[in-house]
Amino acid sequence: MGCGNTKPNQLQLKKSERGHLSVPAATAMRSALLIQRWYRQYVARLEMRRRCTWNIFQSIEYAGEQDQIKLYNFFAYLMDHFTPASSERNLISHIFRDNDLLRDIEWERYFNYKNIEIPDDYCGPHLTFPLTTCIVTELVEAFRNKQQLHSRYVLQLLGETWKLLRLLPNINHVSTCHSKEITICGDLHGHLEDLLLIFYKNGLPSMETSYVFNGDYVDRGKNSIEILLILFAFLLLYPNDVYLNRGNHEDHMVNLRYGFTKEVLGKYRLHGKKILKLLQKIFSWLPLATVIDQKVLIVHGGISDTTDLSIIAKMDRHRYVSSLKPPKHRRFLAKSKVCDDDSDVEDAGAVGSVERRRVFSLTHSSPSASLHRSMQQRRSLQSSSGVEEELQEQRRQAGLSVEHQSVCSETELTQAVEADAEEWKQLVDLLWSDPMTLDGCVPNEVRGGGCYWGPDVTEDVLNRHHLHLLIRSHECKQEGYEFCHSRRVLTIFSASNYYEEGSNRGAYIRLGPDLIPHVIQYQATRTTRDLTLRQSVGRTERSALRALREQFFAHKSDLMSVFQQYDPDNTGLISLKDWAVAMETVLHLALPWRVLRSQLVNSTQDGMLDYHSWFRELDITEPNKELAHTNVLETLYKHHSNLETIFRIIDTDNSGLISFEEFRQTWKLLSSHLKMEISDEAIVDLAHSIDFNHDGSIDINEFMEAFRLVDSTHHDMGNSMIKAPS
Repeated sequence: MGCGNTKPNQLQLKKSERGHLSVPAATAMRSALLIQRWYRQYVARLEMRRRCTWNIFQSIEYAGEQDQIKLYNFFAYLMDHFTPASSERNLISHIFRDNDLLRDIEWERYFNYKNIEIPDDYCGPHLTFPLTTCIVTELVEAFRNKQQLHSRYVLQLLGETWKLLRLLPNINHVSTCHSKEITICGDLHGHLEDLLLIFYKNGLPSMETSYVFNGDYVDRGKNSIEILLILFAFLLLYPNDVYLNRGNHEDHMVNLRYGFTKEVLGKYRLHGKKILKLLQKIFSWLPLATVIDQKVLIVHGGISDTTDLSIIAKMDRHRYVSSLKPPKHRRFLAKSKVCDDDSDVEDAGAVGSVERRRVFSLTHSSPSASLHRSMQQRRSLQSSSGVEEELQEQRRQAGLSVEHQSVCSETELTQAVEADAEEWKQLVDLLWSDPMTLDGCVPNEVRGGGCYWGPDVTEDVLNRHHLHLLIRSHECKQEGYEFCHSRRVLTIFSASNYYEEGSNRGAYIRLGPDLIPHVIQYQATRTTRDLTLRQSVGRTERSALRALREQFFAHKSDLMSVFQQYDPDNTGLISLKDWAVAMETVLHLALPWRVLRSQLVNSTQDGMLDYHSWFRELDITEPNKELAHTNVLETLYKHHSNLETIFRIIDTDNSGLISFEEFRQTWKLLSSHLKMEISDEAIVDLAHSIDFNHDGSIDINEFMEAFRLVDSTHHDMGNSMIKAPS
């Protein structure tokens, strides 16, 4: 009975205990859910800020590439339409010359390294050929320790690389065998620390560790030449295990703008010009694609709806010293086997006189207009008696009748022009294109070259060539990689901290016999690895907004003009909606201005923005404002990169100095490009203001640095106008 009496009490106690414990348990559960919801919102806000930051960096980068292509197209227009004696044409004509008119033996003589002496006090690495594993490893360690390779060895290494590259096909074919893994790396852009980290994690290139490097080795970073020398050394050491694809930055015209030209001339003042000339040839001989096990295609940029690997495999890739520049027409009399079976050498003098073909731009356009202009030019040439007599003599020696001559010349020229247009388009698409989520294929107007292609194009091109996967680079990704198009396209980017420290990870791919890509991510800088997510986002956000504010200042007059259109009563106030529309109208950056408004607009009055005060709050200082006319200064800030590109082109001896007259011609060339008037008086005032030692010449680097925009918030974050979102 005692047991029967105690059982209800025990049950009651347990119930009481359970009731007592249920309250804190429920509270804990509710607290956990609230914390979880808060954390998710916190992470979502950080992710939104990170994406906005990313859009700013990428939009400014692509706008710069578009500017570069527009400037090059302007130069090409001058070459096509200005007389040979015009001063504007003479300034830039040397960048359009074809170097291939020299025979190989003449090139070897020009780049002869044997007469370059190495001083006794040289303490850098030494090279002997053929290279050995020990020598190349020592070269890598020397670059790790900030040492520089002597120019004699640089020219010798580049010369040997050039000889090897000329033997390689346009498309390399690689096999994983049964157990061999292949490592694929994306853009490095002069980030030597990323390449060294990849070697540390994955191993140096060897017969057991094969590598495919997918272009864009140079520009932007500060160690582009070291990366090239390391990769070329391993290519010579393991030609069957190291593969290099060409990227859109392996192009001397692009290098003028993005830093590689300046880097080489700064590190090799005496022989920098020869090194750059030889690199032009090397870049043009780099293979265009790599195929692994007949199933995986690796190209730098991408594809289009007309991509044909059979055309790419047969093209003369070395004709494209710059992908921005269409090649000259091949002499159809020399090339045609129908017209002249014995002709195997082009007439160098004639090649120089043939009109350089121009296709609309680096986007998808029909070549018909270009063909029409070319045919008109050819007909006008044939109306000249001297040229006609020469053609008649060539035809007579070929044993052709008059009727056959006419049909042959017209047909051959038409076919040559169409073939050149198609071939050039294939190359540009490989180097410049980007994928998009929508079906179809449209011109890549954001970059100014190549196309945007959709999932349907990926499906078609891969199926047509019996491929499973496309690996490409060309685009910086926050995680270092990104799948798209139902995982049939994989973007890989190997330069971490590309825009700013902490902005993105780098990554590389390991591909085994199963052809399943395994991605390895990394961050090259230790300090960024130790940052929290909030610190990392805040750091890159400040850098992006700083770059954006510089864009505002450089376009101040244009923005003010549009603001005033929305303020017809001259109140100095506009709505935030009108502000957002005006920003996109002027800058064309396709940014979410309403989302960015909280970081860019400091204060409002009843939802209205005082745009005069807003400009004053940008915290951008104007260096040397008293030195020159306001319109010239603003033009300089807005077109800073274009101006530096023209300076580098005009500085033909690569001395880093230009005369007052060359300085004046540079500004006249820029004003022609911009279709604006800049007075000689303003240009002279600007020149004298920067000639500090009064020697009549201007140091390009000092000039560009003196007029670089300075952000006061970069030095004093306490005065920053940036507001971190909650």
